[in-house]
Amino acid sequence: MAWDAGTVARLAGTSEVDVIVSAPDRPVVRAPIWIVGVGGDLYVRSWKGDQGRWYRRARRYGAGVLAVGGEEYAVRFVPVADAGLDAAVDEAYRGKYRHSPYAEAMTRAPAAGTTLRVEPVS
Repeated sequence: MAWDAGTVARLAGTSEVDVIVSAPDRPVVRAPIWIVGVGGDLYVRSWKGDQGRWYRRARRYGAGVLAVGGEEYAVRFVPVADAGLDAAVDEAYRGKYRHSPYAEAMTRAPAAGTTLRVEPVS
């Protein structure tokens, strides 16, 4: 299933979303993260790399929720293993967050190795 263009624009246009991920017999993890759009798809990264708790759960269980502006979207997280796409995501982070001192950190290790495509769940 693909996002509709309006939802991609809305999510990619917001500065931050909350990612919510659960695990069996564990408290839910909720964290604010940055999100970018590339080619009609949405991508997120963990600035803590593999140490990000939400990221470890997203990788392990592959599912979660994005929350923004009172709306929630059930999502699936898909790891990205394409150097060209990773480079495009780097550019999207640099462009969107260029005014933040943390923008470059999102394009280098440990964050750069954690690119996940965010897909809607029907």
